[in-house]
Amino acid sequence: MSSQVEGPYVEGQIEATEELAREDASKAPTRSAPRMSPGRWVTTLGWRHAIAIIAVIFALFPILYIINIALNPVGSLSAACPPSKSGPEAITCLFPSTFSLDNFTAIFNDPLKPFGVWFKNTLTLALAVSFISTLMSAAGAFAFSRLRFKGRRPGLLALVLLQMFPQILAITAIFILMTSMKQVFPALGLGTVAGLLLIYLGGSLGVNTYLIKGFFDTVPVEIDESAKIDGASHVRIFFGLVLRLALPVLVVVFFVTFTFIFNELAIAKVLLADIRNTTLAVGLNTYVSGNTQEWGKFAAGALVAAIPMVVIFSLTQKYLTTGLTAGAVKG
Repeated sequence: MSSQVEGPYVEGQIEATEELAREDASKAPTRSAPRMSPGRWVTTLGWRHAIAIIAVIFALFPILYIINIALNPVGSLSAACPPSKSGPEAITCLFPSTFSLDNFTAIFNDPLKPFGVWFKNTLTLALAVSFISTLMSAAGAFAFSRLRFKGRRPGLLALVLLQMFPQILAITAIFILMTSMKQVFPALGLGTVAGLLLIYLGGSLGVNTYLIKGFFDTVPVEIDESAKIDGASHVRIFFGLVLRLALPVLVVVFFVTFTFIFNELAIAKVLLADIRNTTLAVGLNTYVSGNTQEWGKFAAGALVAAIPMVVIFSLTQKYLTTGLTAGAVKG
């Protein structure tokens, strides 16, 4: 009987105590933060806001100008911003004065310059090379980081030395190699998307392997040893543990590779010379490289080409921030 009476009594006391505490808190005077003087605000926070605003304006300037040119039916630089506009009046050139989708319609309906084929080739190359290169580079980085074998150190030094020479120096050798390969394997030779994929894949493996290897070195070896005690093989450790822990750096490598392949021009222009079966970078370059410069179509194509980049960045933004920060801290 005493326990039945004691329970409600204790609960009532607790509720009364909480109510008194709330009343005391409401009666207590609220202290507002002292206002910061304008001079102090400028020296502590104002200059940061100013730098941020300038950076945003600097980044938005080319985007707004490209949009203005793309929506202008004339499709010329002078039409988008005539010479008569100078000084502060030139700022109005950043905002479209007309709205027309003629340039977008023209790039998709031109049989001599198939924009759809360019877009498909570029997206296929970028996604395939990025995924395969990231996976193969991670496997090579795991071997260099975790295994001990003969030639490990010379192999790492070779990866570093190969990155000192830009790919553009090898264009002549690549052209001769792909010409010879076309005689033996026509599907992988000069002028084929598959052949260009192999060239891109070989060029990106070195630097990606070295970057991922540096991140793998920061993963504690004790994790591998614990998994080996439980009977896990190297393959199980690689796919089940290390890849999951290294997901941020893998996303960074995937995004960097995707960006490079999507925008690459020099090698694609040599290996895919046929304008009917080339990449976006080479195709868009034809709009402004000849005697007739079609800046309106170029701007419209550039805006469409930016869509995959924005989508990939939006999907990987979380991991990009984590991967870049971890790489900077862990070295």
